[in-house]
This record gives sequence, C-alpha cells and structure tokens, in this order.
Amino acid sequence: MSAASTSPWRRRPRKPFSVEARLAEHVDRLAEEHPPIPVDSADYTMVRPELLAERFGPVLTYMSRVELEVERNVLELNLLLPDPPPVDKHFYADVWLPQETHHGYLLDRLQQLAGLPQSEPDLTSLAFSYKVLGALGRWSAVQDVSRMLYYLTGVATEQSAILAYNKLYQGLLDLGEKAVAMTVVAPIRRQEPGHFAYYKIAAQGLWSEMAEWQKWIVRTLRRHTFEPVGAYTKKQWAQFGDVMHHLGITVSATDDELTRYAQQIGRFELEMLWAHRNGLKVPTYVLDSLHRAARLAAKHRPTPA
Repeated sequence: MSAASTSPWRRRPRKPFSVEARLAEHVDRLAEEHPPIPVDSADYTMVRPELLAERFGPVLTYMSRVELEVERNVLELNLLLPDPPPVDKHFYADVWLPQETHHGYLLDRLQQLAGLPQSEPDLTSLAFSYKVLGALGRWSAVQDVSRMLYYLTGVATEQSAILAYNKLYQGLLDLGEKAVAMTVVAPIRRQEPGHFAYYKIAAQGLWSEMAEWQKWIVRTLRRHTFEPVGAYTKKQWAQFGDVMHHLGITVSATDDELTRYAQQIGRFELEMLWAHRNGLKVPTYVLDSLHRAARLAAKHRPTPA
C-alpha cells in the first residue's frame, strides 16, 4: 500500500448530494433572493394605454388570471398529494404561492390602469379527479405517479411562462412602454426560471427511482391529460390561442413559431419520457394541443373588415 493511500490528509470521496438536499438548498435560495414583488414597487406609467390594451390586453387578462389561480392550485396539490415530501410543500406553499400571487397582482393592476376589467380568477373549483387521485395517493407508489405529473406540468408551465414573458417584455419595449416593461414584466420573468429549475431537478430525481410500470402510467396519463397552462375549458383553450396570437406565436407561410414554441415547452419531457422514440422532435400531444388552441382562437376572432 502506498504512502499516499495511508495519509491522514487524503481527501475522502465526497458523498453525492441528494436530490432532497439540492431542492432544499434551491428553495431556501429562492426565498432569500426572490421575495414576493411588492405591487407598489412598479412604475405603471404608460405612454399609450389604449394601444397597450389593444395589443396585449388578452395576454394580461389571461396571465393575471393564471397567476392568481395558484391559490386554488395549492388546494389541488393538498388533495393530490396527501403525504408529499416536506420540501415540495415548503416550495409550493411558502415560496411559489406568494411569488406567483404577487405576479398576478402586478399584472392585474397594470391591466386595470390600462382600462381593462379586473381579473376574475377561480379560486375554489376543485375537480373530482383530484379527490380520486388523492385517495389513491395513500399508496406511495401511486402518489409518486401523481408527483411526477405535477413536476412535468410545472416544467411545461414555467417554460411556457418564461417564453411568454420574454415576448411580452420585448413587445412592450417595441411599443415604447419602457416603464411597465422594466418594472412589471422584467421582475416577474426573473423569478420564473427558479420555479422551472425546481420542477426539473425534482422530476429527474423521481424518474430515476420509478419502476417501469410507474413510468408507463406517467407516459400514458401525460399523453391524454396535457393541456396548455390555465386552459381547463374550451373557452380558456381559445383564450390561450389568442394569447399566442398576440405574442406572435403563430404559423405562417414563411414561419412556424408555434412549432418552435411547442419544442421548447416539450423539450424536457421529450428527453426524459420519450428518449426511446428516435426521431421524435416534440411530444405529439404538446404540438396538437397548441394547434387546437390556435384553431379555437381563430374561429372566434372577428374577421377583418
């Protein structure tokens, strides 16, 4: 045995940092570095509020509702996950909820000052399916499936929000609305990547521990239950399609922004859930959902005179 191997100063191999520890550290950092944005911290000065409302009114209305409905989302999670890991509950109840709620307050105040109606979020309706899955979730193997679907939904939702806020930010700057772009949208978009990272880390960790039958169920349920963020009814699907239209996420003869958008939203679960599908560029259900939303929006959009 060499002298080096018996030296008391030899560095011992570092134990791998557990997923739970990484998540706990991440949540603590989010709470410290990104407290809820005070509504009164924003400068709501607008150069042309009527034009802002015309160009981005549907975006503000939809996104403010979705952000404010996180209060109901937490109630849904409490049903869906009867015994979640403590770090999950700490994240969604103590950090994510207040951050997202304040995003909604900021956007709602902006849209009202631009002459649009106040947001009307649904904070109480709970789907029966959550109660059923919550009852089944008393078996840890079933709850793990529900957790995985929660993480996947979180990844897609946050990626969608990041892309939308980037486009809204640039669109407001193009309109000359620098104050609201810099003090309303910019602070919001700085907080979304931290949420995305949480779901991604959690999903990767849980997926590596799941049995093949659990993975099969996740793939099957994901394929049949995927929906655009905040779209629970046919009317809301059309509204989401209108959001994409106003943000320039469309299909034309020379450009297919919608497919690129779908690829960005679905990239993570494509790489994790569908890596065995050679040649697949985007989960089909993601692209189909966005096309459906776009068709519904176009159907209800007034024909130009």
